[in-house]
Amino acid sequence: MKSTTQSPQEYFRVILLTVVGQAYGAAGYGLEERPIQWAGGQFRFSKSSKDGQNHNIDYQLLAYTDTEWSSGAASRFRVNLIRADGVRRTLSALVVEDFGVSILPTADHWWTFRTTEELGHALAEAGHLAVGYGIPWLSGDLVPPLG
Repeated sequence: MKSTTQSPQEYFRVILLTVVGQAYGAAGYGLEERPIQWAGGQFRFSKSSKDGQNHNIDYQLLAYTDTEWSSGAASRFRVNLIRADGVRRTLSALVVEDFGVSILPTADHWWTFRTTEELGHALAEAGHLAVGYGIPWLSGDLVPPLG
């Protein structure tokens, strides 16, 4: 899944920016320059709100490498949303529980991948949901229906 010169986290960052970077940039979100967090698998896109606080889209990567104990284990990531007012939701919980859209298997969903192609598809799916639900929710333009 990765080249011999890149860590799994660096490879994920490159593919992440390739797949969702332009869409997030168009919405005013930029990837924070935080190499230490990147090395730990945490990637944060942020946008300042009108009062100077940040809305955040966080990707949390758990990268697995083949060893004699975990050969073939899939790597995974999840997406967390943090509004400027401090309210936090995972993207999957927002979509499945709050908006009632059963596009994901569960509200506690981790996107899994083993290959570059699977990673690209998983990031595209998460990115579409983030643009359609997450970003409007973060800005307050989209509110879940009352249950």
